[in-house]
Amino acid sequence: MPHSINQQIFALAPANEPPRLNKEQERLVVGKAAWIYAMAQSGVPTAPTICLTRQAWENLKTADVGSPMAAHWVATLFKLVKKGQQPPKLVVRTAAHTHLAGLARVRGAIDAPAKDKDALDVKKPLGRAIQRAFDSYQIGTPVWADDGAVNLKDEQIVIVQAAFDQPVVQMQTRDLNSGLMGPTAVNGERALPESFTGTAAQELCATVDRLAGTHMICLAALAGKRVVFLSARPVQAPISAILEAACDRVARGIWTPRQAVSKVDPGRLPQLLHARLKSKKRASPLSVGMGVSPGAASGAIVFSAEDASRYQARGKDCILVSLETGPADIEGMQAANGILTARGGITSHAAVIARVTGKPCVSGVRSLVIDMENGTLQLGDRTLTQGAELTIDGNSGEVYAGALPLTQPNIGGALGKLLDWADGSRTIEVRTNVETIEGARTALSFGAEGIGLARSEHMFFSAERMVALRRMMFSQDLDDRVEALQGLVEYQANDYAQLFTEMEGRPITVRLFDPPLHEFLPRTPEEVQETAASLGLKISDFERRLERLIEVNPMLGHRGCRLAISYPEILEMQIKALVAGGNAAIQTNDVPVNLEIMVPFVSSSREVAWVRSHILALMEQLGMSPSETFKYSVGTMIELPRAAIRAGEIAKHVDFFSFGTNDLTQTTFGISRDDAPAFLAAYQRKKLYDADPFVTIDKKGVGELIRTAIRRGRAANKDLKIGICGEHAGDPESLKFFAGLNVDYVSCSPFRIPIARLALAQAAI
Repeated sequence: MPHSINQQIFALAPANEPPRLNKEQERLVVGKAAWIYAMAQSGVPTAPTICLTRQAWENLKTADVGSPMAAHWVATLFKLVKKGQQPPKLVVRTAAHTHLAGLARVRGAIDAPAKDKDALDVKKPLGRAIQRAFDSYQIGTPVWADDGAVNLKDEQIVIVQAAFDQPVVQMQTRDLNSGLMGPTAVNGERALPESFTGTAAQELCATVDRLAGTHMICLAALAGKRVVFLSARPVQAPISAILEAACDRVARGIWTPRQAVSKVDPGRLPQLLHARLKSKKRASPLSVGMGVSPGAASGAIVFSAEDASRYQARGKDCILVSLETGPADIEGMQAANGILTARGGITSHAAVIARVTGKPCVSGVRSLVIDMENGTLQLGDRTLTQGAELTIDGNSGEVYAGALPLTQPNIGGALGKLLDWADGSRTIEVRTNVETIEGARTALSFGAEGIGLARSEHMFFSAERMVALRRMMFSQDLDDRVEALQGLVEYQANDYAQLFTEMEGRPITVRLFDPPLHEFLPRTPEEVQETAASLGLKISDFERRLERLIEVNPMLGHRGCRLAISYPEILEMQIKALVAGGNAAIQTNDVPVNLEIMVPFVSSSREVAWVRSHILALMEQLGMSPSETFKYSVGTMIELPRAAIRAGEIAKHVDFFSFGTNDLTQTTFGISRDDAPAFLAAYQRKKLYDADPFVTIDKKGVGELIRTAIRRGRAANKDLKIGICGEHAGDPESLKFFAGLNVDYVSCSPFRIPIARLALAQAAI
């Protein structure tokens, strides 16, 4: 705090000289006051302006006329008067860190005090206006608080400014849509007067832009032929305009490329990549769930994958509505414009597939009731029939009746330029989580440097392949299983050949078979009949086998490395398919192969050692040894707390760790990620959790496990490569944390790659 109360009364823009503030006074200057002071310092014509704090005002109200403090106040008021002129009328404004509802409106055309005593009287116009301004800070939430939530009332400020006879004009420093340098009219207002479009106004806008580095709305007036700056405030602009403006500042020499990279919010990039609602002003949501895949979509309601495919074939838009989705729904999910589910969360099946395919998705809508028999759904009090229009917002989780207007994504050259600059600062690789050619191509177009997670079981998400997979799952003995696996080898070998070819030597991390059984078992009576028929079984026999396969807790059941250890023939099938696919890519397309085989769901070093030894033995049987043409390595996915704690032992048997943060969060918290939406929102409202741990990494718990595992792993194996492959790898806040752990790569869904590239560059800067 300033040493003297008198120092809390000072001129931001004196009428007849440059401003001279000490460090303590500069600390007090915020909001509008900061822009006025900065513009006056830069030499731009600025309305004469003074400033005082609440503490100074409270002392002034009890000061005697002629006292040193009263004399200082009067002398400061005279700094609003230009030499040789009469005192101007005055304007009183608030100036806070941020624009808040409830602050007093500007009070203008106030007569300057005629006598010294009038300058201290709260009943006179100037005193009344100043008091009203300070009183408005008390409305609602305190404007300023320190880290201990102590109100800093004494340092709240009010500014007093010389008024102008000419009308005051608002103008934008940059166009809100194009990002081009202004001046431009404020959206919705008529064109600027000609006197505010010339060189002087352009220079004013350029100066504000240089100082602020963001879109601003300026208040200006004419003094003769001069454009005089009065005030400014930031204005929210679309991310497309922000990127164009950032590139323009670099071109003008205002920013360096590194500065441009550091100034753009990575969390806003999805707005460029997905459709959004134009406006919600006249629409009220029927319900709100969890937005798990960004973007907005509208279309006719359909309840089955088959209907979604039929709509697509007819060129019509649709929204697939389901209690939850599974592998059998993949084709319908790809055909639909968006997905709406009653169950699930950020890492549910619907969310993962939606993000890979770039579809908007809202999950966990607890009020959603589906009546398949009558072809209706109910959301709150509203009942809608199949074919009715519905709109979903995958950003906010809101669901609306009808087809609301959407804005389509706009990816311009500015984004590519900014990401190229970002790559110049970034040291951590960005890979992607995909297992299809379409997904790989999308990821490469966004700058993916490899595949950090190819979920091999996801390659069977089609009706024909699901039959082959279920034949294996329902096999009764080794002979049945081996026969079923032969069909899977052919499918996977071809898929891998295409992936290796598309990625052209970039690393591909293939996770060994890890199907939580509940995602792959037939669910509906129709699926049960179809699967039984495809296996040549009676319905009754098939249902007995199905009952034996159903697990109480499949997410912690017979999956991951447990499957490979129980049924080595499944592991053998995968390794044969990987080798066959790699060799086909080399021979047919002359591309190198860089394969990373990842063992999932391990909890002990003995599990990893067993699987690794079998993989290497199979490779030897197939005549494979690492080469420049066909590189391969073996690593593990750390997704269980015990694996993280015993990382030092595990690291001795692997070439890399990849942290599966989705399951690691689930098993650390003991929270089912699909059921979490039912209570996580309440936890956040009650301040029990700072954020959804499935969206932003829990640094103190899950993060500490990751940090410990990395430290112990690298102590045991100095060449250990470290990756992150959960959805947290696309969250800006989580990426800052991962960057501090010195990881080698992160891997996220394709549409989050630009976010990761930018956020990691900012962490490096």
